[in-house]
Amino acid sequence: MEALNQNNEKLLRAERYCLRLPADRPFVVLESPQGERLVELFPFSSIHPLNGRDDTYQTSPWEFQPAADGYTLSCTARSTAWAAKTYRFRCTPRRLTYEIEVEGEGVLTEALYFGGYYAESLRWGSGFFWSGQRFSQVFNPEPNIPEIFHHHPASHTRIDMTGVPIPARGDWFFTPPPFCFAAQTADGWLALGVEAAPGANTFTEYHYCGSEGAFYLALTYEGYTTVHGRMTLPAIGFDFAPDEYTALSAHVAALRAAELVPIPRRETTPDWWQAPIFCGWGAQCHIASREGGRAPEYARQSLYEDFLATLEAHDLQPGIIVLDDKWQAAYGDSRADTARWPDLPGFIAGQHRRGRRVLLWFKAWDPEGVPVEECITHPGGLPVAVDPTHPAYERRLRAAIRRMLSPAGYDADGFKIDFTARIPSGPGLRSHRPVWGLELMRHYLSIIYDEAKQAKPDALIMTHTAHSYLADVLDMIRLNDINIGQDVLRAMTHRARVARLACPEAIIDTDNWPITDKATWRAYVALQPELGVPSLYYATHIDATGEPLTDDDYRLIRDSWARWRARTAGRES
Repeated sequence: MEALNQNNEKLLRAERYCLRLPADRPFVVLESPQGERLVELFPFSSIHPLNGRDDTYQTSPWEFQPAADGYTLSCTARSTAWAAKTYRFRCTPRRLTYEIEVEGEGVLTEALYFGGYYAESLRWGSGFFWSGQRFSQVFNPEPNIPEIFHHHPASHTRIDMTGVPIPARGDWFFTPPPFCFAAQTADGWLALGVEAAPGANTFTEYHYCGSEGAFYLALTYEGYTTVHGRMTLPAIGFDFAPDEYTALSAHVAALRAAELVPIPRRETTPDWWQAPIFCGWGAQCHIASREGGRAPEYARQSLYEDFLATLEAHDLQPGIIVLDDKWQAAYGDSRADTARWPDLPGFIAGQHRRGRRVLLWFKAWDPEGVPVEECITHPGGLPVAVDPTHPAYERRLRAAIRRMLSPAGYDADGFKIDFTARIPSGPGLRSHRPVWGLELMRHYLSIIYDEAKQAKPDALIMTHTAHSYLADVLDMIRLNDINIGQDVLRAMTHRARVARLACPEAIIDTDNWPITDKATWRAYVALQPELGVPSLYYATHIDATGEPLTDDDYRLIRDSWARWRARTAGRES
């Protein structure tokens, strides 16, 4: 690498890129090694506190400082919101990062990257400045209802942890995927990934904000992160790659190399974790559609016994059984509803005798049955979620996990954790401690994972939180609900690919519900062994259409499971 002055401009040449600092414009230009402009970065980003807006009005010249592995470019600034700000590019031969340090007192609401208010230049005026882009398209790895992953560079897209099937929130499938966009440039793909130190993942959303020929990025903090003195915000890492998935992989590799995320190290993986799964939710939904009821009403011991008897009659032997919504009397308490499950321990013991393991469906965040003082509340005082930062709720949760998993309790074998998209979000909520964003998700899952492993060391924890920061508090990633009417094979292949890149050590649960019709279901059953553990949600009928399963369908399931078992046996040998 070399730093030099050329034609009255500062220039940094690296193996994979070039940074150019024009003397007459408040930008830093990122170029290919051949000198082709990739993006024109506005570096004087705004970091907005709760009370006020951050307008940069004075900056120092950029300084080049040699580092052990390259160069650091730094610039200080004065603003309306902070006592001081420092902007840095940390440059190594094949990648670079950009970070912002603020000094002062304030509560963060929004951190912009490569966009912000700026009033220093008479020539270029004042107001809000954007970065320049010549992207062909922008890749967002987060699954969504329309299964659109590639976006016009002048549009807006975000990665977050929440979601429900209403407008603009239909993205609850991974909560979250990696916080990384990838943009297609004239020189391949450019990853734009968030790199936060452990403990600093207190944001809830990551935005790509586009306009014609322009863009900026943003992290949403919502007012729960306080600055006292100096704080360095999460960096944005730039990685270069030939395609969007390789760009995503490079981002994850950088996080792991910098020890910003954990790398799980298991001595052994229990064989039963990779056994084919039967989850009764689709069968519950079929009975509900036939009888005009609600699917959770049919999480009954007698019905699950019937489902399994049907599978056994067709020579289908799942290794894992998932008891789905709503086996429990109250979501927040996780005690068996004895009207529906008169002998849950007996049912589980019976499955153990057949060589099967049983997972209990666990609805994350739901405060049903939990005292309000152990909950996160809105300003009116009503609960919006359980509060894992509250000591009393943590004790309650740990006791519930021991009851569900210990031999003295129900003796189940793990959890299918669902509805993590109901994580609290938004300003004005009240919790015991201000742990927020991805850190709150990690805190919650860490309690569950820790207590589960204490109760039963080989307990299997399944989530749909496909982010590397959570890799050591999960064992299996569920690909989550299928979007009816979309290209199922393409959508689920994409999800499996993202999950495997984000958490390479995790096992993939392929899911199986809902589905448009039996033909689509058959196509997906055939694909499942290529993606991960085959998962079956139906026993007799497809719920959406009422189509019955035939001998050919059961044969297809047997063949799919046999192919998966052969694949896993080959890996183990």
